[in-house]
Amino acid sequence: MKTRFGLPPHWHTGWCGHDIVVMRNDAEVDRIHAPDIRRVVFVQPTPSTSAGDLSFALAELSGEFVVFPAETGFAGRVHFERQAFWAAKACVYWADAAQVRLPARCLVRRGLALTRRSPCYGRVPRAELEPLLAQWALEGPQSWDERRWRQIERSRPFSRFDPLPPAQPAAVRPMR
Repeated sequence: MKTRFGLPPHWHTGWCGHDIVVMRNDAEVDRIHAPDIRRVVFVQPTPSTSAGDLSFALAELSGEFVVFPAETGFAGRVHFERQAFWAAKACVYWADAAQVRLPARCLVRRGLALTRRSPCYGRVPRAELEPLLAQWALEGPQSWDERRWRQIERSRPFSRFDPLPPAQPAAVRPMR
């Protein structure tokens, strides 16, 4: 969808009390009561260590999911402005973009490449997305800092090397 001057719409999110407000071209299009969010899944490429590399975010509500493309700013304005809120809920998970699938109606073609499809903002019924979500490999719950430190630990040499378990002393047998 283009604006009247051929520009793509400008999306952004922000806090309004306990609600997350979704805006398109400075007009409110949706409002989500944040305490009702059961789980947030941030989807980003595996080698990424930057919060700016988010592909999209998914907020799970009781009866549906809300897809937030990266351009909505959900990871920045909504997540980082109230880290204590999300840490207290312990509901933030992470997934690898290469292993994640969304229903076709949640994707829009972007750019010149006809095969390149990106997530678009929208609400998706639980029945439509839950079977796909069950196949995602989720990490968490963990904060951004916990995830970043875990990625740093994994990148160190021999971090995936599991040493042999400590040797157990042999049982002492009496001599005959």
